[in-house]
Amino acid sequence: MTRQDRDALNMTLIAISCGLLMLLPLVTTFDELLTSWALQLGVNNPLQAIVPGEARMVVGLLGLVGIQAAASGSHIVVWDAAGSMHTLFISWNCIGWQSLLLLGLSLLSGLRGSQSLESRAQVIVIGVAGTMLLNLVRVAAVAALEATWGHLPALMFHDYGGTVITVAWLFAFWAMANRFVLRQPEPQAA
Repeated sequence: MTRQDRDALNMTLIAISCGLLMLLPLVTTFDELLTSWALQLGVNNPLQAIVPGEARMVVGLLGLVGIQAAASGSHIVVWDAAGSMHTLFISWNCIGWQSLLLLGLSLLSGLRGSQSLESRAQVIVIGVAGTMLLNLVRVAAVAALEATWGHLPALMFHDYGGTVITVAWLFAFWAMANRFVLRQPEPQAA
């Protein structure tokens, strides 16, 4: 990737993050509108089928940090230090389709150069896997906040923190990809 391509990608990410941060309340509200439309159209059903598996993975992550949790279908139950139970519902809209969409947009911008096919494929695999892991950690963080600090901090993190973390992940991802993964194709010998 050339210096000009890197600069263009960084400017794209900065513009996206500035726009998201300025419009965070609007984005959250618009997301709710999209969610209601998707529910009416039945688009949520295929994605909701993914949620029970994700809920079990989140419970596993919570167990790694010592938070007692259990999953049942699309619900996660976490216990606080006093032994009180908190039930959280994970909808298809919480599994991170927004961050995958942002990753896709950044891939369109970041893979415009003349990188090798192998390095492009590696960047896509790392980006998708990292974004999916980020989404699991984000959902686990919401549950951990619910169990430790209560509902309001968990809700604030759910509504706003996820966007900030996603943007930070994209910056870190592209810095790593540009430094270690993306390579120009080998010139063909004549």
